[in-house]
Amino acid sequence: MINEYIAYLKNNPKGYWFRRKLFGWGWIPATWQGWALTLGYVALILGLAFTIDDQSPSQEVTFTFLLPIFILTGAFIGVCYKKGEKPKWQWGIPSRDDQKE
Repeated sequence: MINEYIAYLKNNPKGYWFRRKLFGWGWIPATWQGWALTLGYVALILGLAFTIDDQSPSQEVTFTFLLPIFILTGAFIGVCYKKGEKPKWQWGIPSRDDQKE
């Protein structure tokens, strides 16, 4: 199964940064650009998380943590839509006819 999955990710003639997940709805990074973007997103979220401490008032936490999280997540999803395959529900490796989309 893992070899078929790797073959699915490598079969990327259009150069998508993100391919559809095999099970469910969403994407998985398929190129180094997709992985770099995903790791950068996670690093920024963790960096924001380390700015919160016990002394931070709750209103400050909202503006210094939650608002940037929403903005970063929206930007990340936007890039996934632009640089990835059209998302759809799928369950398993698609047939050759489904991959032509």
